[in-house]
Amino acid sequence: MAYSKPSTKHRTFTHLNVYQRGQIQVLHQEQRSSREIARVIGCSHQTVLNELHRGTTTQIGANHRCFQAYFPETGQANYERNRSHCGRRYKLAAASHFIAYAEHKILSPDKWSPDAVCGAASRDPKWKNKVRVCTRTLYRYIDRGFLKVKNLDLPNKLRYRSKKSGHRSNIKHLGDSIDDRPAEVQKREQFGHWEIDTVVGKKSREDDVLLTLVERKTRNTRLRHLIGT
Repeated sequence: MAYSKPSTKHRTFTHLNVYQRGQIQVLHQEQRSSREIARVIGCSHQTVLNELHRGTTTQIGANHRCFQAYFPETGQANYERNRSHCGRRYKLAAASHFIAYAEHKILSPDKWSPDAVCGAASRDPKWKNKVRVCTRTLYRYIDRGFLKVKNLDLPNKLRYRSKKSGHRSNIKHLGDSIDDRPAEVQKREQFGHWEIDTVVGKKSREDDVLLTLVERKTRNTRLRHLIGT
């Protein structure tokens, strides 16, 4: 069975595509306002204004008179150029001399740490007007494999493996949450539902503890002394 109406909504905060830019051109030539165009293609009117500004160029007509017009090809080209300039830029190229200096010092028999390299460079006048990176950035470059230096070359670094982002799939669960207990337990109307807990001292985990048992309905409490290990 085919449905005439789509069940999904237009996502906001998405970029315009080539087809939508063609729609903007046609509607703009019909003297439609930016808000009318936005309602047709399903975006913010500010997005339409930005696209018109991005894709409008000055042309010369047949009578040698200049006029401005929106072209979707120009808007797409400017969009792709702007996207190519987005994102974080590493300072590897600009700080290539400092990176080579850091690699030499860290891999030398003295085995300098990245912090020692950055500290020495900050006090050395020859690096005053040259591009350098901070200690944290230098460690990040090493973690990502941008340098000849590896984590194994850093004896003082406790974490030898590079950082890995992601969700742990196998997480040990110690039990169900207390909020998931049945409603009759919450109401305290049935006898026989006990709560158990331990009271631990401040000195050491190996000290004796106190075991508490509380019946929820009658508030009957029992205490047991447990000898520590």
